[in-house]
Amino acid sequence: MAAIRGVLTAMITPFDEAGRLDEDAARRLARHLVAHGSHGLVVGGTTGESPTLSTDEVLRLLGAVRAEVAEEATIICGTGSNDTRHAAELTMAVADAGADAALVVTPYYNKPNRAGLRAHFGTVAEAAPELPIVLYNIPSRVVVNMDPDLLAELASIDNVVAVKQANDDDLGPIDGLSILAGNDNTFLRTLEFGGAGGILVASHLVGDRMREIWEAAQAADFERAREIDAELQPVYAALTVTTNPIPVKAAMEMLGLDSGRMRLPMVPADEAQRAAIRPVLEQAGLPAATG
Repeated sequence: MAAIRGVLTAMITPFDEAGRLDEDAARRLARHLVAHGSHGLVVGGTTGESPTLSTDEVLRLLGAVRAEVAEEATIICGTGSNDTRHAAELTMAVADAGADAALVVTPYYNKPNRAGLRAHFGTVAEAAPELPIVLYNIPSRVVVNMDPDLLAELASIDNVVAVKQANDDDLGPIDGLSILAGNDNTFLRTLEFGGAGGILVASHLVGDRMREIWEAAQAADFERAREIDAELQPVYAALTVTTNPIPVKAAMEMLGLDSGRMRLPMVPADEAQRAAIRPVLEQAGLPAATG
């Protein structure tokens, strides 16, 4: 089983001028991220605009990234849906395509109750019993929160091994699960209580520094880890000026690492948002283009 730990970047999805998936750009981006601190990559997640990707595109994206960095990085693929059948089919497909794990978000909009959540995750996990499953708890987007008791219950499913915890109020150890920070500003907090790492966005920009936080924490040098984390707080904040992944795509465009193109209903950052991002990049030692 691949190690699901450390700096795991929730990778943006590059698109070409016609709005098509740009597999060559995805390979270049994957290479860049692994060269700059990422232990692993999450493809086809929320930051990757998963609601706008077809099943074929998810599998092509996974294939492109695996072809580039599979020998060096853990590759996790987003397979969550509010349709259990679709989530199960996609999880089976990415397992066959060589993903190291699947990230499965809480069903959105349907608002399932506790029994429905147990049945959903059990069915998805059973579709690919050899594939590690990472639960994704993000009530700010899906309305439903999976509390720690429910998460511990879901840990009894054999291949459910971790949770990306994006509910900061419930962030803490859970029996049977590795805990991954779901927000950049809780990465260090997660490491401090023995969590496995984080599925992160700012690591697109400051991956080397976030890797330093990880390495300092592994050496129990939390004073150094806190110093770096404090220096990165403005970067974390800049990536929340509007809905993710709009800010990170704008920042990557300014750094010449992505086109900044998005698929509706997501739209590129406006001038006010870009003006909030650009000076933070420069202050972090990342010279941004002025356009």
